[in-house]
Amino acid sequence: MTGTTRHASGETLYPRLEPLLAQVQKPIQYVGGELNAQVKAWDDVAVHWALMYPDAYEVGLPNQGLMILYEVLNERPDALAERTYAVWPDLAGLMREQGVPQFTVDAHRAVGDFDLLGVSFATELGYTNLLEALDLARIPLHALDRDESHPVVVAGGHAAFNPEPIADFVDCAVLGDGEQAVGDITDVVAAWKEQGRPGGRVELLARLARVDGVYVPRFYAVGYGPDGAITAVTRTRDDVPARVGKRTVMDLDEWPYPKTPLVPLAESVHERMSVEIFRGCTRGCRFCQAGMITRPVRERTITGIGSMVDQGLRATGYEEVGLLSLSSADHSEIGQLAKELADRYEGTNTGLSLPSTRVDAFNVTLANELSRNGRRSGLTFAPEGGSERIRRVINKTVSKDDLVRTVTTAYANGWRQVKLYFMCGLPTETDEDVLEIAELAVEVIRAGREASGSKDVRCTVSIGGFVPKPHTPFQWAGQASAETIDHRLRVLRQAINADRRIGRSIGLRYHDGKPGVVEGLLSRGDRRVGRVIERVWREGGRFDGWSEHFSYERWTAAAAEELSAFGVDLDWFTTRERTQDEVLPWDHLDSGLDKEWLWDDWQEALSEEEVADCRWTPCYDCGVCPTNGTEIQIGPTGRSLLPLTVVGR
Repeated sequence: MTGTTRHASGETLYPRLEPLLAQVQKPIQYVGGELNAQVKAWDDVAVHWALMYPDAYEVGLPNQGLMILYEVLNERPDALAERTYAVWPDLAGLMREQGVPQFTVDAHRAVGDFDLLGVSFATELGYTNLLEALDLARIPLHALDRDESHPVVVAGGHAAFNPEPIADFVDCAVLGDGEQAVGDITDVVAAWKEQGRPGGRVELLARLARVDGVYVPRFYAVGYGPDGAITAVTRTRDDVPARVGKRTVMDLDEWPYPKTPLVPLAESVHERMSVEIFRGCTRGCRFCQAGMITRPVRERTITGIGSMVDQGLRATGYEEVGLLSLSSADHSEIGQLAKELADRYEGTNTGLSLPSTRVDAFNVTLANELSRNGRRSGLTFAPEGGSERIRRVINKTVSKDDLVRTVTTAYANGWRQVKLYFMCGLPTETDEDVLEIAELAVEVIRAGREASGSKDVRCTVSIGGFVPKPHTPFQWAGQASAETIDHRLRVLRQAINADRRIGRSIGLRYHDGKPGVVEGLLSRGDRRVGRVIERVWREGGRFDGWSEHFSYERWTAAAAEELSAFGVDLDWFTTRERTQDEVLPWDHLDSGLDKEWLWDDWQEALSEEEVADCRWTPCYDCGVCPTNGTEIQIGPTGRSLLPLTVVGR
């Protein structure tokens, strides 16, 4: 590191940063000052949070989770929160040359000056960007090397449900919903600072480990057997919990965030305002970690959603509202909600959208209401599995006839573009299962041309490689190799192109199987994988979620070098099927799901048995509600939206 100039705590780095911005691509992403951004006086608050989304600004800014925590923390009179994102390599090189550390975009303060650095991981491929940010911030990479002068590094987001691969680099991880947890953490840090920092960093971490939902890896020891598997994870202090449970926010209407969403200065991946209409999902898709770890279902009321849409539109000026959740058409009042929102914004350019629609939850009335005032864009459906057999395995029950009928109805009612999302490499999958995707797409185009009376219909088939995730029934599954995925994608492409008259109306979008293997290593890895991550970063690994920066060879070489000493390898963590009695790296982290229930569901998957949704059928004892003292919160509530003239008085 050259020219490391000292600065006063909380002081702006902008005068030193500004000359560098003229030399980099997209400098606007580092400038800050977005609509609804906040800057508070450093000395007016006791606790300072830097919040990081470990990817580029254009991906990180629209992230709902970070936006929510930013507002929740800044509403507290005793705290401030600022944002930081991953810095592209062009600027990182200049920062190292000129001695400018990792900074926040709000007031351009040094990340190393903050009390806490909260990092939200939506995907494990952001781990190398965490190490890059720590290094640029001059925070020791390893948690054990930090002292009271360094921020407490907190991991959150879905990937935090197995933080073991980054256990060496983070001080703690928050499991589950963050809205209340960040408040509790702030209280603990404020009290410790006010008392004169008794017991130093270790005492602060011990206090944090006693906060519900906070896991501090340094207080847990991992033992390994001669076969490479974990024998036990044991706590090293008796004042921390043996198992750490997740946090669940109940009554979402009490947490109507973000109230004033951020509007990016530079182009971002989502140019719309989003409102989360419910949290959690009990459809029970066996591949879906998000659905499993966010149970139970908690709906916002129709009036709560209406006021968030109204306030958010006024605060941002956006013309499109995304109604977000894991399966938005499943909201108990979605039809009424879409109609009343469309009525409310009749005559404006305000359009509504759903991220994707379940085939069995789609109806034309709903689709028409969503597009009534805005533009009619394409429709997205996610059958996930190519054949009915594989859809029974993954518990995504949709018949081929239902799918063709639904899509045909859309074409007949004026839609011209439909996107179908599938996965490749699912447990028990064969080439035949994947080839049925081609048959389905061909049938969809044929039926669509007939129903619409036009050849101008398109179907895009988008395929992702399946990665088994912790806290799902597929956590025991062997992952398909990159070669298997690539082979199946090749035969699928040939099948789609077999008849050019139909094939030219079908688009195929996919990624090769290699990034999925690395994601699999990081998803189900244990602490030994941390050495692989560090080596990849030291050898130049950054932005692994971006194909132009990702190097499979760098990861496989690092895995071979670092894991051989432990008698395990890349395949051991990825393509190997786990046994029922194996201690999994995340077993001491409790998502509320009963491990025996997950195993039984895995066995039912192998025998192609389906499970119903407990929103509408009796409880099937997954364990979440009794473990966490929670319950399903759904309507109908009987409420309806009032005209805005009344609301706005």
